Amino acid sequence: MHYYTCCECCARFCGKVVVMSELDETAAAVLTASRALLGVVARSVAPVLDQVTVPQFRVLVVLSNADGPLRHGDLAEAIGVHSSTFTRTTDRLLAGGWVERRENPDNRRETLVSLTPAGHAIVAQVTEARRAEISQVLATIAPADRERIRDAFELFDRAAGEPHVPVLAEFIV
Repeated sequence: MHYYTCCECCARFCGKVVVMSELDETAAAVLTASRALLGVVARSVAPVLDQVTVPQFRVLVVLSNADGPLRHGDLAEAIGVHSSTFTRTTDRLLAGGWVERRENPDNRRETLVSLTPAGHAIVAQVTEARRAEISQVLATIAPADRERIRDAFELFDRAAGEPHVPVLAEFIV
């Protein structure tokens, strides 16, 4: 346990002594790193926000990592929304030319959603911008420390339940 003379009650030095456990300290460090990553994410997606919203972009990313078309209901579930409200999102993506929707040949009551070449291109554009900025930051860190960072993020991804994304070679310039 460590003692600090600052607290979260006012987000500035107030003289109050706060005891933080190892878990609290780790959570604070991850929170700080997440703010840095959020900045990278925001800068990488900003150029396309006149075309798609952040939630719509998330749909494109999920589709880009799929092994093919996804059932509408499965895609909604992956995004964490109800299928009925998700229809508006797919309608907008369809109108923008980012996805295509078709009847499932195996079950005509189901709809399949897939990424179009334009949708794939927007994901590639944002992913490459994000990869370039992250690489710039990582280049300032010693190789042994980069390995530790990679290992820590892989552990965090698994603990958070984030699906593994293979190296997307087609996004590397």
